[in-house]
Amino acid sequence: MEYREFGNTGLKVSALGFGAGHIGDVNSEGKAFEYLLNTVLDLGINLIDTARAYGLSEKHIGMYISHRRNEFILSTKVGYNDQWHPDWSYDTVIANVDEALKLLQTDYLDIVHLHSCAADVLERGDATAALEKAKEQGKIRVVAYSGENETLSYAISSKRFASLQTSVNFCDQRGISDYLPSAREAGMGVIAKRPIANAPWRYTSPPTGHYSEEYWHRWKKMNPDPQGLPWDELALRFTAFTTGVDTCILGTSSIQHLKAGISAFEKGALPEGDYNYLRNIFKTNDSGWTGLI
Repeated sequence: MEYREFGNTGLKVSALGFGAGHIGDVNSEGKAFEYLLNTVLDLGINLIDTARAYGLSEKHIGMYISHRRNEFILSTKVGYNDQWHPDWSYDTVIANVDEALKLLQTDYLDIVHLHSCAADVLERGDATAALEKAKEQGKIRVVAYSGENETLSYAISSKRFASLQTSVNFCDQRGISDYLPSAREAGMGVIAKRPIANAPWRYTSPPTGHYSEEYWHRWKKMNPDPQGLPWDELALRFTAFTTGVDTCILGTSSIQHLKAGISAFEKGALPEGDYNYLRNIFKTNDSGWTGLI
């Protein structure tokens, strides 16, 4: 596994992280999650990304790998009264941090994001101030923002966040030119989510109501040539080696898929011509394609 400096935060993260949304399912077998999480660490992945809104994800992480806390960097996201109802007040953010500490069975959280709140929340400032207070108290190490587009630009320019999480993949490239350079200049750590664009090639028709739907339409319009590579590999290598990306998170409940992602990464960056081809075909077909939250 390759490890990279996470901006100027002092953290060093595996180039591939684990997105823990899939382990929040209340109906799945806990033992399977225990095996998956421990395998993640055994494979050298040291960044685990979760959220208050991911069901039982935080609880499962605390239950199954808190005894290995010194082996991984823990990232979560806050801003919710409950899983489906965001509330960006100071008190809610403070309460979210405290609840996450209990569920994750840890004394501190490495990275805590405001979870895709709108620009007016950032402008108001109290939610950010709550994270800054938690950092002063030693509860968190890095104050972060997860989001897209103009709000992401505001978060970067505010200089109140040390890292960010945003969508980066060959179907979602606006941030590569519009936001990653300024984030890098500011010394921010960058977590790329959706590195394989939610795998739109799985579907023969639009997956209506699914996270892949918008990417499916973009993929069809771009009609890219995979250059003889499996789609998953092409997509992952594009994202993982994009300048400005410190780590990209693979969200899966399958150890097989996890190992396949690591194998793809180990092949290194795409040839420059192939990478530029994907950049150009996005720009050619871009019809106002913004980052997907």
